[in-house]
Amino acid sequence: MCRGAVGRRRSLWRVTALEQLADRYVTEFAALDPCRAAMMGISGQESHLTDYGPGGWAARRELTRRTLAALDGTPLDGPAERVGAAVLRERLEVERALDEAGVPDAFLDTTDGPVQRLRMAFELLDRGPGTPWEAVLARLRALPAMLDGLRTSLTRARRDGRVAARRQVARSAADCRVMTGYLTGLAARHGEFSKDAALGGALRDAAAAAAGALTGFAVFLEEELAPHAPERDALGRDRYLLGVRDFLGTRLDLEDTYAWGWAELARLKAEIAEVAARIRPGATVAEVRAALDADPAHRVRGAEAFRAFLQELADAAIDALDGVHFDIPAPLRRIECRIPAGDAGIYYLSPAEDGSRPGTVWWSVTEPDEDVVTWSVPSTMYHEGVPGHHLQLGTATLATGRLTRFQRLGCELYPGHGEGWALYAERLMDELGFYRDPAHKLGMLVGGQLFRAARVVLDIGLHLELPIPAGTGFHEGERWTPRLGREFLRAHATLTDAGVAFEIDRYLGRPGQAIAYKVGEKVWLEAREAVRRRDGEAFDLKAFHRRGLEVGPMGLDLLRAELTRP
Repeated sequence: MCRGAVGRRRSLWRVTALEQLADRYVTEFAALDPCRAAMMGISGQESHLTDYGPGGWAARRELTRRTLAALDGTPLDGPAERVGAAVLRERLEVERALDEAGVPDAFLDTTDGPVQRLRMAFELLDRGPGTPWEAVLARLRALPAMLDGLRTSLTRARRDGRVAARRQVARSAADCRVMTGYLTGLAARHGEFSKDAALGGALRDAAAAAAGALTGFAVFLEEELAPHAPERDALGRDRYLLGVRDFLGTRLDLEDTYAWGWAELARLKAEIAEVAARIRPGATVAEVRAALDADPAHRVRGAEAFRAFLQELADAAIDALDGVHFDIPAPLRRIECRIPAGDAGIYYLSPAEDGSRPGTVWWSVTEPDEDVVTWSVPSTMYHEGVPGHHLQLGTATLATGRLTRFQRLGCELYPGHGEGWALYAERLMDELGFYRDPAHKLGMLVGGQLFRAARVVLDIGLHLELPIPAGTGFHEGERWTPRLGREFLRAHATLTDAGVAFEIDRYLGRPGQAIAYKVGEKVWLEAREAVRRRDGEAFDLKAFHRRGLEVGPMGLDLLRAELTRP
């Protein structure tokens, strides 16, 4: 999962009107939405939090309107600016459509809602001895007011009949309670790195006030909002299509995509059985997976040893690929692997705009002192690191002479592009011969491909409440429910029961996001095949990848057009 964007350099000769507009938009956007700006790697707002009150939403709405109007009158200088303008317009029009549909100010989610973004704003400052404690203090002091504003927005939306589903409200309340412990612990860690007693006391006091505000907000969610929240999770076709437009930048025939997801599942199951038979002939896939889980060769003891394992994988991939399959710029030859507090999942954050934060892979570990199973880890590391998110997003953020500032920092806004490339990168490493241990290929197929294909089926099926087709061997003819979704996911993913429950809640809160991986990968593969057919023996895979990385983040319809353009 990608989140986020490196130094900024203007042409020595001139700055075009589009560059000025894009730069101005990013600057104003960051000031109005510091939490999202932090995730995107935009510097300068480290002491601030996003205003989720009605005034904050109105200001962001006005910025979108004003920038779209300015874009209409902006002259464009050549093909690169044509693309840059199209990318910016696409995003702004999606933001306007979401606002017109009444989505943003009522939005609660399990992975990327306001509560989760507020926590991320602190996690990004949490750098051990390098933590900017004054910025942490400023954000702690701002948190109660931000929660008051969010409460006001959610209350107004409720009065208009717009309330997130009950499971999203409940998850957000639970995350508030977890966040209280994290913030008090963060403030307490100041004493490990500094002798400034006054600052330490201020941090502890502010953290206590923030924790109290979070507890109060959790009570508001549980006692005032949840009773009005619908039990039904499915958001329906219109809202789902808006989600597809938001996360993928394309338009889909949902029934065709649903059927394709089932076909992908069948194809992948056959491939998984073949690889499993190579590892342990005569055993079932489940038996092979259990044997790999128990094999000491595929286990690492403790969070720190696992972090070192991840770092070694990241460094080795860069060394092996650079100059052979990709030309990796010097600033991207560093990835920092970190283990976050709590169960934050696995995700990548690209370098900060000013270079103050390197590209970082975050990987949660459930029990810090227990064994971690590693046979499925290499493919995920290729997904998050190189040649996945780190190479893709880093290439874009370094492209100061070619892409607008908005394009360079826009990964967070284009999951279809970013997650599609990262899943493609997992498969590419198989094509390039990097899964020499068949267990690692099995990990790629089970942990990446099968899981993401199951998401296509589940996400569309759950939100449209579609029937399960005949011939699938799974509750044929029944319509999707969260209960069936949990059963289905347990059969198609290497997740704990808690992980399965989290995934289902995630899909139901963010319609369209879960299909970004496989549908995005499909666009990358289809574009590659189209260029291969067109170029024949002259086809150059390295050149195709260079072109694909250089175009920057964008929606999938724009991406397909640019990748196949002669």
